[in-house]
Amino acid sequence: MSEYSEVVRTAQDYYNSDDAETFYATVWGGEDIHIGLYKDDDEPIRPASHRTVEEMTGLIKGLDSSKKVIDLGGGYGGSARYMAKHFGCPVVSLNLSEVQNERARRLNEEWGVQDLVTVVDGDFENVPYDDDSFDLVWSQDSFLHSGNRVGVLKEIKRILKPGGELIFTDPMEAGGCDREILQPVLDRLQLESLGSPSFYEEELGKLGLEKVDFHDYSHQLPRHYGRVKQELETRYDELRKTISQEYLDNMIKGLGHWVDNGKAGNLRWGIFHFRLPQ
Repeated sequence: MSEYSEVVRTAQDYYNSDDAETFYATVWGGEDIHIGLYKDDDEPIRPASHRTVEEMTGLIKGLDSSKKVIDLGGGYGGSARYMAKHFGCPVVSLNLSEVQNERARRLNEEWGVQDLVTVVDGDFENVPYDDDSFDLVWSQDSFLHSGNRVGVLKEIKRILKPGGELIFTDPMEAGGCDREILQPVLDRLQLESLGSPSFYEEELGKLGLEKVDFHDYSHQLPRHYGRVKQELETRYDELRKTISQEYLDNMIKGLGHWVDNGKAGNLRWGIFHFRLPQ
């Protein structure tokens, strides 16, 4: 595999850090570390985050043991385990954080799905699989970490079998917003930019993928980050025993920018579903 890009390396270093690992494992629940679909503002983070996985799998018809799946940016492997356990399909969880991958492998053993879920250290700018390898490419809130999103989409087209499907979520900008307004949002994860719905539709269209649907849940983005921020503030004294004060303070401040911009309509989020024709 080729060397990671600078942007990918930055994301890898972040998710491998002790503070980030403790934050995602304890505050976010250590299973589905993605934006959730909340029933109300006070719902716990973990079930809301898992509801996104259930919603996405419900959009894929005929998901069963005959379908080979890859999760790009699989985190702790929660989505991969769910698909393996409930649908019997073999899943590759490709993820750049070795720390997260170690936890994912342990959880796979606990769930009894280690024979179906393969955890691979790697990144989605250079997917270590042959052309036409997968029936379903899945990803949740990961593409924002790439400095070469067009390259990522080309990799997806390459590894998808004819007739295969792509389903993903990604925090995006709405478009037309002043860069200075979005800069604090980007700074939280040291990002240079965000994608947008029009970007993904145009670029995937150029690659020959057909849009099935975009389920717009943009209102859930500020709700989710607000819920995480609330959890950090409520548990602040407790969390300071295991997470540095600098990390907590920066996270609370950064999440506030995401909440404000989400409520202002500057950010978008939802479930994209595409299909590669036969």
